[in-house]
Amino acid sequence: MKLYIYDHCPYCVKARMIFGLKDVPVELVVMLNDDEETPHQLIGQKMAPILQKADGSAMPESLDIVRFIDQLDGEPLLTGKRNPAIEDWLRHVHSYSNKLLLPRIAAAPFAEFATPAARDYFIRKKQANYGDFAELRQHSAGLIKNISHDLLQLDKLIVKSNAVNGELSEDDIHLFPLLRALTLVAGIDWPSRVLDYRDNMAKQSQVNLLSSVAQ
Repeated sequence: MKLYIYDHCPYCVKARMIFGLKDVPVELVVMLNDDEETPHQLIGQKMAPILQKADGSAMPESLDIVRFIDQLDGEPLLTGKRNPAIEDWLRHVHSYSNKLLLPRIAAAPFAEFATPAARDYFIRKKQANYGDFAELRQHSAGLIKNISHDLLQLDKLIVKSNAVNGELSEDDIHLFPLLRALTLVAGIDWPSRVLDYRDNMAKQSQVNLLSSVAQ
């Protein structure tokens, strides 16, 4: 199987996680951000992730991929109950996190930005929706303060470092990609339980953190 992704993309991280958690082999294919031809050939539109199954058929949508791989062997791993408080926390943080993340993603050494044209494509598309990246960076201090405060609230919700609710669930699939993305931001205060969960989930899912290129 092949999984077509962008390294920065949280939806792609969701799909990558289930392969790591279940130790299912998959070939990761990082598309250039301005490559419209490949996804159009696979599913008729530009999006990621895309799973190309062993039979050659293609499946988009991160959660569909997660559920397909989780059920593939008849022994699902994501059997834990979900906690509405995690969903509420994510909804709140997602309301502002892109303003903090996108300018840093645009400047980071991701493989999908291997050419200047691919990076420019991303910047042009995202600035049209979120505003000038230079202006967004001017608000970094306040946004970092906000996320550090919100992570303290998340700290109270974490039951175990290997599963946010004590047993692996789709909450983990939604939560870890955001925490992984936030490792791209220098200066965030990480509470101990969140830090342990973040690092442990990276190992379990076999998805690297971005701390080495933090800005």
